[in-house]
Amino acid sequence: MPRKVPTRPNFERPLTGVDLVIFTVRDDALQVLLTQRPTGPNEPCPGLWALPGGFIDVDQDASLEACARRKLAEKTGLSSPYLEQLGSWGNSTRDPRGWSATHVYFALIPSDGIELKAGGRAADARWHPVRDNGVREKLAFDHVEILSAAIERLRNKVEYTSLPAFLLPEEFTLSDLQHVYEIVLDRPLNKSAFRTRVRDADLIVEVPRQRSGPNRPAQLYRLKDRRHPVFFPRTFSPRGD
Repeated sequence: MPRKVPTRPNFERPLTGVDLVIFTVRDDALQVLLTQRPTGPNEPCPGLWALPGGFIDVDQDASLEACARRKLAEKTGLSSPYLEQLGSWGNSTRDPRGWSATHVYFALIPSDGIELKAGGRAADARWHPVRDNGVREKLAFDHVEILSAAIERLRNKVEYTSLPAFLLPEEFTLSDLQHVYEIVLDRPLNKSAFRTRVRDADLIVEVPRQRSGPNRPAQLYRLKDRRHPVFFPRTFSPRGD
């Protein structure tokens, strides 16, 4: 008997896409990558800044994560940074083109050597400093809400994980690592307690090099595992202990 081909559901399907909240540290500040919406006729939110993303391509994307990684590579040229699913947003009013849903991922990348690409129909792509729970620029769609949720998730997880290390280049000093923690948490940490916490967590290894500078040379380290974060047994206290 010939194989029966399943019939397609007889109802309108929503627009489905993936958006990315891509964080880095530049100029001693936590920053997020935004792209500028095109200004052509009938474009939603023309000229506004937005989180990078796009619709799922069923011919290229085997999964939501595959779509997120494709979009990340298009914008930054990177293929394997830290990537985590944040959540999903969807309703009938978030996009004037119709009922839409987006599945959001956040990524942590070092900014060194990254050449940003607007890609697709975006007019521009730039890093924007994070201020409190957002950015100064007016954002398209519901991206203010999404960005705020991503910042909250990042700061909460930084309290008890090694996530900030993914914002650093492959080799770094202990001072670099503490500094990036302090940038994301927006508060100082006790140097001795921080280094004890890092060493007890067994998350870094020495590399056979030191960084020279105006002061004495500093030992360089790398992550033992650059694919997964390490979880600490307790959070950082407000005093940095």
